[in-house]
Amino acid sequence: MSPSPLPYHLGCPSWSENAWREYLYPVDSRSPQFLGLYCQVFNAVEGNTTFYARPAPATVERWAQSMPAGFRFTAKFPREVSHCDDLRQQLDSAADFTRLLAPLGERVSPYWLQLPASFGPGRLAELSQFLDDIGVPVAVEVRNDAFFARGDEERLLNRLLHARGVERICLDSRALFSCTSRSPEVLHAQSKKPKVPPRPAAFSQHPQVRFIGHPELDANDPFLTPWVDKIAEWIEQGRCPYMFLHTADNRLAAALAQRFHQRLMTRLPGLAALPELPRAPEVEQLGLL
Repeated sequence: MSPSPLPYHLGCPSWSENAWREYLYPVDSRSPQFLGLYCQVFNAVEGNTTFYARPAPATVERWAQSMPAGFRFTAKFPREVSHCDDLRQQLDSAADFTRLLAPLGERVSPYWLQLPASFGPGRLAELSQFLDDIGVPVAVEVRNDAFFARGDEERLLNRLLHARGVERICLDSRALFSCTSRSPEVLHAQSKKPKVPPRPAAFSQHPQVRFIGHPELDANDPFLTPWVDKIAEWIEQGRCPYMFLHTADNRLAAALAQRFHQRLMTRLPGLAALPELPRAPEVEQLGLL
């Protein structure tokens, strides 16, 4: 079963979260079932795992069997591609990666190129050639401070991407950094995620947003409000945006995504609800007579 068609793509950083059996997956489900269950609720997922390791061909085939045709898997180019000395020297490696994921067809659209903070304005010629030669849809995430300074360097980046219809992935980590918890999960997330201002952009029909949330669901509401309006605005313009929601340890990422969609339903009357997976009935504990 697939979720009802939605006018946007909604998802989380992964599907393999054991903790989601607390509220999303059936309590008796097993990890090999998680992708199929996830695809019944959400219609997109971030491909974070491919940044760290290329999947085996048999794994890609299993994914292809589980992901519906309209599902979107935004696979990240491996870090040896994106975090190299020169992107142009990694074009063959990047092309090998796209061939590996070819069984997924249009479900991998766009590929994500997540560039390190060290990738600055002086390397835009590399990015330009990479995008021109790679031959697949790509969205780009930048982390260098110069690309957030509203100066000539940022304008040059935006012009480069806009001219090619390549989305600039917008990362919004404000909710995460508003958290004052000293828990290891929060501290780890704050150490790994960039603290950069959000840059909403729509350079194509498919704007890309990553929202890194607060571990307490209610605390996210003021940070979600502008995104409810922005995603609704893009949908009303006829675009099909992508919205991915994280939490520090991702235990509540799926609940945060569900919360966002519920708020969007209020903003866009007539928007279909997300499907609910069947839950195993609670077993009554009988005492001895």
